[in-house]
Amino acid sequence: MPLRFLGIIPNSPDTDSPTIWLDEGTGDLLIQSYKATEEEVKACQEIGSIPGHSTDVPDHETIIRLPKVMLQYIPHPDSE
Repeated sequence: MPLRFLGIIPNSPDTDSPTIWLDEGTGDLLIQSYKATEEEVKACQEIGSIPGHSTDVPDHETIIRLPKVMLQYIPHPDSE
């Protein structure tokens, strides 16, 4: 899996470092960030996504909180 480091929160301490990588083979993003709180997960479930789609978070998935400053590292298809 060829990964490319995209960015880390500037000035983050060694033990608290939201980070983003790009899987160059698939174009997927791998994101290390803060876990969403139970309150945030419940709010996401209340809003839902598309009609008829479950709001449960499967065991193999999670909801993370991505700090706004990290958006600068997300690639845009038209810029690659």
